[in-house]
Amino acid sequence: MGDPTVDGMYEDGTGLLTIGALARLTGVPVKTIRSWSDQDLLPPAARTPAGYRLYGADAPARLEIVRSLRDLGVGLAAIRSVLHRECTVAETAAQCADALDAQIRTLQLQRAVLRSVATRGSAAEELPTMTELARLSDRERRRIITDFVEDALDGVHAPAYRSGLLAAVPDLPDDPTPEQIDAWTALTALVRGSELRAALRRLAEYSARTGPAASEPRAASGAHTAGETTPAASQQATPEQAAQEQATQQEAAVRVAELMRLRGEEAVTAGIAPDSPAAEPFLTELIAAWLPTQAGTADPPDGDGPQARGRLLEQVETAAEPAVERYWQLLCTVTGRPAPPRWDLAGTWTAAALRAHPRPYELDRSAFDGTDPDRVMHAYEQVIRDVSALVTAVRPKDLGLPTPCAGWRVRQLLDHMVWENLMAASIAEDAPRTDHTADHLGDDHRAAFEDSARAALAAFTHSGMLRRTYGPYEAPGAMLVQQVVVELLAHGWDLARATGAPTGLAPAVAEETLAAARRIYGAAPRTEGGSFAPERPAPPGANATDRLAAFLGRDPAFPGHDQVAPGRDPA
Repeated sequence: MGDPTVDGMYEDGTGLLTIGALARLTGVPVKTIRSWSDQDLLPPAARTPAGYRLYGADAPARLEIVRSLRDLGVGLAAIRSVLHRECTVAETAAQCADALDAQIRTLQLQRAVLRSVATRGSAAEELPTMTELARLSDRERRRIITDFVEDALDGVHAPAYRSGLLAAVPDLPDDPTPEQIDAWTALTALVRGSELRAALRRLAEYSARTGPAASEPRAASGAHTAGETTPAASQQATPEQAAQEQATQQEAAVRVAELMRLRGEEAVTAGIAPDSPAAEPFLTELIAAWLPTQAGTADPPDGDGPQARGRLLEQVETAAEPAVERYWQLLCTVTGRPAPPRWDLAGTWTAAALRAHPRPYELDRSAFDGTDPDRVMHAYEQVIRDVSALVTAVRPKDLGLPTPCAGWRVRQLLDHMVWENLMAASIAEDAPRTDHTADHLGDDHRAAFEDSARAALAAFTHSGMLRRTYGPYEAPGAMLVQQVVVELLAHGWDLARATGAPTGLAPAVAEETLAAARRIYGAAPRTEGGSFAPERPAPPGANATDRLAAFLGRDPAFPGHDQVAPGRDPA
């Protein structure tokens, strides 16, 4: 039986609205009004004798408030607090906005994880790790890293090192990219392994051992050095003074690390061997910048010498931790900060140079004497002629053969020989190349070598290089070309041994090239990472090119003297 109403108004003359009338007036379904009424959001003003709800004149406005707040996603409990004046609309809006922010961040992270899974083509086995990331809160993600750092450094007294690591704990942005998701996944895998844990502990122990309040600038700033320490005087200073001194030391260490990276990369790009005399100016500059960072250490070096170079070498070798380098690269990707420049190439070169030059090097300029530009050009032409013939005879299937150069196949050897020509030509033209690691051979090794030799010959002839000087030692250009002759003749021997060809290359100039190699490289140290292995004895009756190879450390028996290389047809 229906309500007795007149145009939706209850007929008792009170002006109250039936639930149906309120629904028609506001457009809110009767079912929804009844539900909100039951939850004390819209209590009826009265009831009919039959028990039907009646609503007052304020009901439409109250209903609009409820509907508006629900449309904004506000929960029923929060709406009830507003309607009962337990909380203002502004306060409720702020709380709900914060909740929405958290929900949006979660959804954005879930979306980023899903896009990463789709982009990477992740296997089913990877899904648990990826879904774990989507579930974690910011706090839980930070905790993974902080727990790892505390555990790795447990028991090591290196507070500055520890605080630097903890200060760099990463936070994912609100809307991470697939690359950041991938980096976080790799980072969590890294911190759960043993390699990084052991590496960080070694660095912390070294830092604690080498100074009264050791600090590792890499942790706080991205510089990759180890063992820089806070001055002992800071132990007696105020906390503010100690902090300032530590910051100053860290800044200095960062500058040294950057100088090492720049100079090391410049040396590698310029083709300067770490055991060559040309490496010494780089080391002299680096030691001068590094010495002030050692002022507060026990028994600080008083200048450039064996003690200083030995200590810096120890620091460089200690800091050479690939897992730590990887950690910082991933951390910067996760947080969106610029990745610190890689310095593994420069660090390797610097360590090799320090081992090769344990004390300041006094150049023997007699190595520059006796270099006749005309004879050098004649030697280059003779060597290029015979080596080009060898290169032309190399077949595609020969490119994978091993060579006397450790770790190099024929293709890598040829690429290096092409690079030697191109680099020498670029120096002659005052524009040293910087693409040492590029592929210079392409698909046609014969054309690549011929083109590089043609370019070098033209540069030597037309640039005036043979009568100019280069570098900090003002080395004669003719001597630089002589070095190229030595390199190409030695590598020609490598190629001949790899392919089973005769080794008697350029007989008209091989003896003088061997003499030049002894003059230029006779005093060069034969150290790990250097250009040459220890000199080997040449076999009886060896030709000049065989003796050159033995002088430069090649094994005359590779792969068996006067035998055909494995995989090479006798024809």
